[in-house]
Amino acid sequence: MIDIDALKKEFSIRFGREGVVYAAPGRINLIGEHTDYNGGFVFPGAVSQSIVAVIAINGCRHVNAFACDMQLQYSFNLDDPEGPQSVHERYVYGMAREMMASGVAVDGFDVVYGGDVPLGAGMSSSAALECCFATALNDLFGNGRLDRMTLARIGQATEHKYVGVMCGIMDQFASMHGREGSLMRLDCRSGEYVYFPWHPKGYRLVLVNSCVKHELVGSPYNDRRRSCERVASLAGVETLRDCSWQRLEELRPQISDEDYRRARYVLGEKDRVLAVCDALQKDDYEEVGRQMYQTHKGLSEDYEVSCEEIDYLVDEARRLGVSGSRIMGGGFGGCTINLVKNQLYDTFVTTVSENYKVRFGVDCKIIPVLIGNGARRIGN
Repeated sequence: MIDIDALKKEFSIRFGREGVVYAAPGRINLIGEHTDYNGGFVFPGAVSQSIVAVIAINGCRHVNAFACDMQLQYSFNLDDPEGPQSVHERYVYGMAREMMASGVAVDGFDVVYGGDVPLGAGMSSSAALECCFATALNDLFGNGRLDRMTLARIGQATEHKYVGVMCGIMDQFASMHGREGSLMRLDCRSGEYVYFPWHPKGYRLVLVNSCVKHELVGSPYNDRRRSCERVASLAGVETLRDCSWQRLEELRPQISDEDYRRARYVLGEKDRVLAVCDALQKDDYEEVGRQMYQTHKGLSEDYEVSCEEIDYLVDEARRLGVSGSRIMGGGFGGCTINLVKNQLYDTFVTTVSENYKVRFGVDCKIIPVLIGNGARRIGN
């Protein structure tokens, strides 16, 4: 866990006064991958790991920041239209500028921040950073007038405009709207969302980070998106979300095998998300796990975004009796997310770590998951 007292002490040493504490979490996604650009559903939850910032207004037009984890000190002028060039610094600069563009009268501030969201694990540390600053600036300078979805979209805009990452809304949404004991089904087309209970008695969620990432030639994400768009166009619908199984089969003679398999995965994933909703309402976590395995099968065989290391981790989970396992995130490496019975947990963690090291010569990382609350102010 992040040591908030240490951050407060660092702030006091650097700036000679006390600040206000804000936090925003990373996220997991239980099911619903590559569905956002197809107008579908995702099923994220906020986690206990967070980015925490200690911040205070300084009365000038400069931001003075210290990122503890990186031991990075930097400053910028809020009125500078170009801003800093460092990618990390541009997250904070971009958030301040986008808040200003949204009508919040942001002034200069001093800040010390750090966190325990693992980097490279697909848990969206960048969205946690954005949502932490969105919450702080909205509170300190905007009297809390912007709602959580607006703040999430400001974080997304920062990724697009200042960092060059054309992300969807799921990561920022989950960080802003998380609720302890609940996952969320987000409709990526309408922005509507519903909370679902998450209290898996007898089970634990755990990520296994493969610690590999394969860079493929070309544009694999864009290729898959184009496949989906071609099928949707032929089906006469805006996105594959509105394409029926019957219509897909009618189109099969007109489309390539690759486009058919991509669309088959998307339609199946839409059904799986809804099946998980039903299962959670019945506390049927074994059914949740079965749907997770089916999602991985689709992502590996039809959407082809898995890799040898990830497939191995999922196969090991199945062999060891884990209730559910799949690749989490965009693909080609990263993490698996696993739903594990309590009595299997220690054996699973030990065995998969040892066997993975023997097979690939790389240490995987085990990341326990607890579902937590969204972005918030801590204390007075």
